[in-house]
Amino acid sequence: MVRGLYTAYTGMVNQQKRLDTITNNLANASTVGYKREGATSKAFSEYLTVKVNDQTVGYITQPIGNMSLGVKIGENYTDYTQGSYKSTENTYDLAIEGNGFFAISFTNKNGEQSIKYTRDGEFTTDIEGALRTKDGDYVQGEGGDIYIPTDAIDVAITTTGEIYADGEYIDTVSIVDFEDYNYLKKYGENMYEPVDGAIETESTALLHQGYLEMSNINVINEMVEMITISRAYETNQKAIQTADEMIEKAVNEVGRV
Repeated sequence: MVRGLYTAYTGMVNQQKRLDTITNNLANASTVGYKREGATSKAFSEYLTVKVNDQTVGYITQPIGNMSLGVKIGENYTDYTQGSYKSTENTYDLAIEGNGFFAISFTNKNGEQSIKYTRDGEFTTDIEGALRTKDGDYVQGEGGDIYIPTDAIDVAITTTGEIYADGEYIDTVSIVDFEDYNYLKKYGENMYEPVDGAIETESTALLHQGYLEMSNINVINEMVEMITISRAYETNQKAIQTADEMIEKAVNEVGRV
């Protein structure tokens, strides 16, 4: 009975973790370039159980089978499938078609700079013509920070990333891909940073000017999954209540006899 309490508890903790993941997905359903996260579960290692000091057998211990200790939280994973496109007709909005990421020169609150990667192509220019993210970080081109003439009337960005201002070549938007996305770690909600072992590869992705790639969240699927998790959580709750009632009877009624 006590083991039943523990097993049901591990189920509740696991469902809570899954629910937190889905809640975060739903909160970012309209976030540009967001990639869905999922949660995995795995069982605790099973242990061999034995009878101890059982007088019905001729020896002290007797194997009676394997015992499961419930479920434990696995790892979170990211689904990098392509999101849908949204037409904005804004000059500096860019959507990636295929595998790859925009390279961003990111500055943290301590003033430290590093290169982060994102699928969010909602860009703008400042008064100096620097191409920036909506948070103010610099978008990277083949020549570093991208600067577009402030007096340019017509700015065109080709599907391969070349930027032309009034017909004159300015720079090429840097699109970076990686050999294995398992070596990417999320930074905030919408950026990624490589970890040890990450290998950059040449991207064959195409860019679409005047479009944004939206999140790959299917709200209906996430809501259905949320309902399933809630019911599983309630089932574990009822299992704990039942085990608690059985323990109470064993202590208060059987013990009295």
